[in-house]
Amino acid sequence: MKSQLNSYLYALHSLSIPLGKEDLLTRNFLIEKTGDIEMYYAPHNEYINKEAKVVLAGITPGWTQMKAAYEEVLRGVEKKHSNDQILCDAKQAAGFSGTIRKNLTDMLDQCGLPETLGIESSLSLFQQYRPLLHTTSIIKYPVFISGKNYTGHHPAIDHSPLLSRYAYQEFAKELEHIGSKALVIPLGKTAEKVCRILLETENPPGHYFLFGFPHPSGANGHRLKQFHQNKEEMENIIKDWGSRVF
Repeated sequence: MKSQLNSYLYALHSLSIPLGKEDLLTRNFLIEKTGDIEMYYAPHNEYINKEAKVVLAGITPGWTQMKAAYEEVLRGVEKKHSNDQILCDAKQAAGFSGTIRKNLTDMLDQCGLPETLGIESSLSLFQQYRPLLHTTSIIKYPVFISGKNYTGHHPAIDHSPLLSRYAYQEFAKELEHIGSKALVIPLGKTAEKVCRILLETENPPGHYFLFGFPHPSGANGHRLKQFHQNKEEMENIIKDWGSRVF
């Protein structure tokens, strides 16, 4: 996949840390607008870790992740890093950053993922074991509805040609770039629905899917209930995946 970063470097040179919405949610970084839906460029979901064993797939990057990615890019540009290095660093800085990461890794720990991978904790996937992990979203670029983070509901992905194209075409292409037998974990029911449809129609090559995992956002009030309802089944899927892959 060809990087889009070069197209935005000129606009980036006028920015400085810390960044606000008035800096990034502008025409300079707007990819497409249709009705109340606005999609903006953000660099952190361009980099693909083709050797990943675990793929975490959210709905779309939120403002927190977008801001973290751009600030990391500015640091990389200042240090004259290569585009590949900049994109990799942006991915590491922004992938499920903030409190969402703690909720996510706590649940992964309880499902037994570290034991299957032979690592000490799921948090270490974001640290020293980062080569095992690929973080992404079914809609790779940040989407805002009337300036607010898109949550996957209004409108439904299937009701928007723009969102459907990214979910069912671009995301499917991304999975094809990752080596077979990765454990793909869609976060929440919206991401899970997309993955189930892809399995029915595209059949992503050789990957395993962990269904039933709740979206780890603190705003998801049903997170813990859903997790405990599905925990035993998810543990078994992870164990089965591990026995076939390692």
